Amino acid sequence: MTGLKLADSNRIIEAAFARAGELGLKPLGVAVLDAGGHLLAFQRQDGASFMRHEIAAGKAFGALAIGMGSRALGRIATDRPHFFTGLSGVSGGRIVPVPGGVLIRDGGGGIVGAVGVSGDTSDQDEACAVAGIRAAGFHADAG
Repeated sequence: MTGLKLADSNRIIEAAFARAGELGLKPLGVAVLDAGGHLLAFQRQDGASFMRHEIAAGKAFGALAIGMGSRALGRIATDRPHFFTGLSGVSGGRIVPVPGGVLIRDGGGGIVGAVGVSGDTSDQDEACAVAGIRAAGFHADAG
């Protein structure tokens, strides 16, 4: 597969929302970024708070920036706070280091983008991101 398309992004979001419905979660926001960190698609469910875009995109951006899911990035932020402070600074504060940012890998293991989900607990956000990625035929790397 050669890159992430808008149609893929929309499938990811639709499947993430479906999983949230199955789990009875709070309203979510889902951001899909391409491998260069550019926003391909974002949707926010009715009733989701207004900062969901920034949080979801920050989770995905952080995963792409460091090359691992935001769960692993959260461990780095805890274990190496000076490094994370520097990383946050050079990113303009765009990185959100909690679970819910998941790398999208193609069949060969290459990173084609990332999904960020925000709205419920971080673990549930991550589960919805993984479900969306898998439903679109990609491999999820949550870190």
